[in-house]
Amino acid sequence: MKAYITNPESGKFFEDFKPVGDYYDAVRLIRVYKDIRYQTVQGFGGAFTESAGYNWSLLPEEKKKDFIKAYFSEEGLAYNLGRTHINSCDFALGNYAYLKDENEPEENFNIERDEKYIIPLIKSAMKENNINLLASPWSPPAYMKSNGEMNHGGVLKKEFYKKWAEYIRKYILEYRKRGIDIKMITLQNEPAAVQSWDSCIYTAKEEGEFVADYLGPELEKNGLSHIKIYVWDHNKEILYDRAKETMSVPGADKYISGFAFHWYTGDHFETVKATGERFSGKDLLFTEGCVEYSRFADTGEVSKAEMYAHDILGNLNAGTTGIIDWNLLLDAKGGPNHVGNFCAAPVMLTEDAKDFEKRLSYYYIGHFSKYIKAGAVRLLVSRFSDDLESTSFENPDGGLVTVILNRKDYGNAFSLNDGEKTCRFEIPAHCILTVLI
Repeated sequence: MKAYITNPESGKFFEDFKPVGDYYDAVRLIRVYKDIRYQTVQGFGGAFTESAGYNWSLLPEEKKKDFIKAYFSEEGLAYNLGRTHINSCDFALGNYAYLKDENEPEENFNIERDEKYIIPLIKSAMKENNINLLASPWSPPAYMKSNGEMNHGGVLKKEFYKKWAEYIRKYILEYRKRGIDIKMITLQNEPAAVQSWDSCIYTAKEEGEFVADYLGPELEKNGLSHIKIYVWDHNKEILYDRAKETMSVPGADKYISGFAFHWYTGDHFETVKATGERFSGKDLLFTEGCVEYSRFADTGEVSKAEMYAHDILGNLNAGTTGIIDWNLLLDAKGGPNHVGNFCAAPVMLTEDAKDFEKRLSYYYIGHFSKYIKAGAVRLLVSRFSDDLESTSFENPDGGLVTVILNRKDYGNAFSLNDGEKTCRFEIPAHCILTVLI
């Protein structure tokens, strides 16, 4: 048995932590049931935005290498998932698209903008670990939309549904030419939000129709049917409603691999669980979450880190198969962002951009990503109260990983039992613990 704790008060990260005995306390018990098994996880990761790539490009060469190891090596967070954007997003240096007007031939399709900052970062990560990459559009090109611009919502014009499906197919193939295989796509980032940045609105029915009649067939006829398509890619509170309506569209079920979601409207773990139960066999993928400075700028680092751990725990226990954080690297202001929508990230540049700093959230995420391996299966965990939050997995090698989070202002003693062994721990206030058996 090994155990590792991160204690913000002492400033210790992934520190060896010893049990205080093997006493089985029936009153303060966390029980893991190895024979009650749930979903298999794909892994953990973060987003390769243009902003992240630009920030990474500013670092000295040795610091660039250190950054890649910090996220993608086994000694670091062991990230094996990633997300990037088709055309620009808010965390880009400005709006851009790969074709600028409807009269341009497909041969003019040009991703050289991505080649400057995004692709170098992705390829460096790929040298450290095998990355399963998800691509999401924030907006089609302006000429395809009802409002004639990439920002402020608008909808994809019906006459461009086919062209937009072909555009996405072209993007996938252009990345493949550069040695990067897109494994997953979402139909649209936040399709119910009119934003001041890159955005586009779809109803649930329109998502189903676009997948069933255009995007799914386009990928299929071009030998790309292995690429998983996820819908929704927005907040959890109406995940179930959107999934139900989209899946009611004839033909949608054939092409939809699962449902993607974000955290910006709260926990709603029950909705995530209900969606997985209603559509068994489909993935549940967490694709974005960050600490927004517009809402949480004044919260401390412990609170920010606990937001991450609490949400990861709840999502995993609700059946989520993969966790993808938002920006991998932001500058000291929380950008760049072309509309000033600044946010925190687990790793941020120093003021002089010559080095980077790991925030506490980096270590809290690591208590999951370092130890729960791709292919791990979630197990049932029963706990004595909500004093402690917990999740547990069996890794492909048979080892058990149990993560325990204490968000309380006081310490907690508990016994962890897996049906065979018992370990007694005393976890201090506001700490996170990972136990390996």
